[in-house]
Amino acid sequence: MIEITIHGRGGQGGVTLAKLIATAHFLKGQYAQAFGVYAAERSGAPLQAFVRIDSTEITIHNQVKTPDHLIVLDRTLIGPGVLVGHKPEGWILLNTSDAPESFASLFPGRRVAVVDATGIAVAHKLGTRAVPIVNTTLLGAVGRMMDLSPQEVEAAIATLKFGGANLDAARAAFDAVQTVTLPGRAELKSASAPAGRIAGLLDPDVGGPPKIRTGNWATRQPHRRRLQAPCAHACPAENDIPGFVAAVSDGDHDEALRILLETTPLPGVCGRVCPAPCMDACNRNEFDEPVQVRDLERFAAEKGARPTPTLPSREERIAIVGSGPAGLSCAYHLGRLGYRVSVLEAGDAPGGLLRTGIPEYRLPREILDAEIDYIQRYGVEFHCEQFVDRSALLEMSRAYSAVFVAAGLQELRGLDLGGGGDAVIQGIDFLDRVQEGSITCEGQRVVVVGGGNTAVDSARSAMRLGASEVRILYRRTRAEMPAIREEIEEGLDEGVCLTELVLPKRVQPKETGCALTCVRMTLGEPDATGRRSPIPMIGADAEFVVDCDLIVLALGQSADLSILPEGAEVNKDGELLGLTGAPVVLGGDLATNEGTVAHAIGNGRRAALHVHRTLTGEDLFPPETEPVASPEFIHTHLFHHAPAQHAPLVSPGQRRRSFVEVREGFTSAEPSAPAILEAKRCFNCGMCTECDRCVEYCPEGILLHRHDGEYEFNYDYCKGCGVCASQCPRGVVYMTEL
Repeated sequence: MIEITIHGRGGQGGVTLAKLIATAHFLKGQYAQAFGVYAAERSGAPLQAFVRIDSTEITIHNQVKTPDHLIVLDRTLIGPGVLVGHKPEGWILLNTSDAPESFASLFPGRRVAVVDATGIAVAHKLGTRAVPIVNTTLLGAVGRMMDLSPQEVEAAIATLKFGGANLDAARAAFDAVQTVTLPGRAELKSASAPAGRIAGLLDPDVGGPPKIRTGNWATRQPHRRRLQAPCAHACPAENDIPGFVAAVSDGDHDEALRILLETTPLPGVCGRVCPAPCMDACNRNEFDEPVQVRDLERFAAEKGARPTPTLPSREERIAIVGSGPAGLSCAYHLGRLGYRVSVLEAGDAPGGLLRTGIPEYRLPREILDAEIDYIQRYGVEFHCEQFVDRSALLEMSRAYSAVFVAAGLQELRGLDLGGGGDAVIQGIDFLDRVQEGSITCEGQRVVVVGGGNTAVDSARSAMRLGASEVRILYRRTRAEMPAIREEIEEGLDEGVCLTELVLPKRVQPKETGCALTCVRMTLGEPDATGRRSPIPMIGADAEFVVDCDLIVLALGQSADLSILPEGAEVNKDGELLGLTGAPVVLGGDLATNEGTVAHAIGNGRRAALHVHRTLTGEDLFPPETEPVASPEFIHTHLFHHAPAQHAPLVSPGQRRRSFVEVREGFTSAEPSAPAILEAKRCFNCGMCTECDRCVEYCPEGILLHRHDGEYEFNYDYCKGCGVCASQCPRGVVYMTEL
């Protein structure tokens, strides 16, 4: 970039000269910028004008502080003050009739050019003898200095509607320039500010920094802050989403995975099955599309190298009941803290519903096994086929330093259909048998009742097991279905049918299969969950029959509290009260019924931190979060639209009869790969990325970016205009009233 500062007086045409220089280069296909700063609103007062020229878009909008070249229009302004910030390798163009050698003492080592622009302008009757206008004249001289042809100079003059004598004067100045490199050594001159004195118009320091503390005029002041990104605020696992996405953007996949592993041991799992509330909260939603955080988490888990685990270093032994996501998370974080952890699992392999309740086409077992293996490397021991009841729990509270109970939701909700026998099966049991390979749906008509992920998983699994027809019956509409939206869409693409506003009423056997009588529903007022309540319709057409061979009930689960001591009470941290042994803490769906893997992971981590605080007194809970960078903080007009990069899917035709993983994920880690491009779409809401727009747009140049990444406002000269805040894309800079 080339930067030019012009020193002149009001009425001489300095600002117009800046525009002429910018126009000449714009006509050559370059980016150009020109503007002036006036010292006072009267003719003859000192002024400065600035020009920037570059081959790429210019985003700097403050005054030029370190010009490449200088142009001085008035002989009285020639002095050492104009050299402040001037780069020694640049040139100085002076409007004077003196020879360039006469300035050797003022400008040693500089390349100095002179032209009698005033004399040429007077000769061509430009302005008056008292106030000659030298702008077009000097453009000719500038053209000579900047290797512009006479034709390019004339084109700029014509574009700004000058002609006649202006063209002749420019040609004369083009030919009259004298240039000399003066003897001596050129050095960068810094600003000096003599104390206790204000420079006069003829002072040698004219052109230096202002002496008046204009900050006294301000009614507002800018400040900086850090806000919490809405994606991080919405993440139940409390992952540092902007942090790991930024690492992916930088190509540092090890760092991206390290950041994730600070809060979750299951990034490969969550990168596949999380409902991604972070994406719902993403500020890009209203701009184009949310950042594909879930796919980026999976990418980081697959491409990053995991840190080497550490073995237990403490004597305390912790027991965990249940190896679902909450139990795994608690075990992992306690293991990282050095505790000796034993996990008791009722099933024949660890993982809980991650293993038995999520089909392989969503979560391949080798992914789950690999992440459980990493947890084991922290010294965590898993004991399977260990059922824990009330008496066993009380015994454990005496044998261990602490117990975390994350037994999940064991009670299945049913629906009285008046029969059905073997034709009716619970969704969780169905998926468990699918996992075991002990069930087939070949040629069957399958009806799935429910609207959650278990219902959709059951329907899609039935299709893969050879069902001739699969239908989901839901008592509300698709908009109210709690299942992950993408899973619903993928199921419909695979041939699953969805019948909305329907509730099964009774089932009757037939010679082949059974008849399921259903009643049509309508939506009433919202219930406690915020969803509109379904109300049965009345009338001759209210009921209808669906012929089927298998009915899968996926109506949700509830906690089995029989494991807890009778009359047990729980405090705000999930800890059981009234026990005489070690602390017993409840967690996961057993305590919260929040129902997602991410919620369980976050709950397990918080339980681990609570146990650690109880045993040691050390509080490792994160500090209170900053305010959320909601959409009104983000200046989206400063960003470019960019469509999301979506990870590819196996085609519906290929996957509908196969348990191969549907989502292929981002694979390439090249700098231009989709994963990297997607990560770069992140707004980094509420976080300073050191883009320096605040510095570049500050009209007073009072904001300093230090080398350590810190920024400093010079409030002595800040007028509180608010330009820095208006140009901060991410809401970091803000204004306060004085």
